Amino acid sequence: MNESLVEFSLHDGVAEVTLNRPQRHNALVPALLQALSEVMIRVEQRAPRAMVLSARGPSFSTGGDVAAFHDTPRDQRAAYAEEVVGGLNGVILQLLRLPVPTVAAVHGMVTGGSLGLVLACDLVVADPRAAFTPWYTVVGFSPDGGWTALLPERIGRGRALDLQLRNASLEAGEAHASGLVQCLAEEGQTRERALALAAEMHTRWSGSVRGTLALTRPDSETVAAGLEAEKRAFVAQIVSDEAEAGMAAFLSRA
Repeated sequence: MNESLVEFSLHDGVAEVTLNRPQRHNALVPALLQALSEVMIRVEQRAPRAMVLSARGPSFSTGGDVAAFHDTPRDQRAAYAEEVVGGLNGVILQLLRLPVPTVAAVHGMVTGGSLGLVLACDLVVADPRAAFTPWYTVVGFSPDGGWTALLPERIGRGRALDLQLRNASLEAGEAHASGLVQCLAEEGQTRERALALAAEMHTRWSGSVRGTLALTRPDSETVAAGLEAEKRAFVAQIVSDEAEAGMAAFLSRA
């Protein structure tokens, strides 16, 4: 496991998993996703009472690394997309199936497929400057990371479509009002607030918590089918001429 890309700690019954690719805004590449998947296994094996998912650097995560997609030869791009989106889908399902409450500590930018890591957590704490933006219709990609499989249930189909079609940003305050975010932290205190919330979950009766999670979380098999449909569409779109042009235009102004 590439432990440098994902950090893991356990303290007083609360696990913390931290994305650690700050120089690339924690963009999702196969190595990071593999490390994250392996850490999810460790979390389940260690059986904490709650888990916090946080990130180092200026952003929580900017989704799939557009430069990595663009630099992959076109005849190999579909296979690379299968690896990235498939890896992300696997982590999303691992999060949804963890038998403990999960809290996402979100700051900075959350773009593209990284939203799936947020959507898969039970509760979301956000910095007041956090923002959620799809970018798919600008870059020429198809949605992944639960933008179609999970987000409509959370904020409504119309709002989810509006964000994606217009490439609009959902600012932290709006995300809180819409139900995507459950708690707005004071600026710079997102991780601390998330850890405090996870510690609060630690004090609840574990059997009651597990039952509540099982009855309230979205059905993982239904989500898995939706994520698989997203992956198929993403792989088909990533080799298109408009994705080629969209990536080049996006990277030229980055």
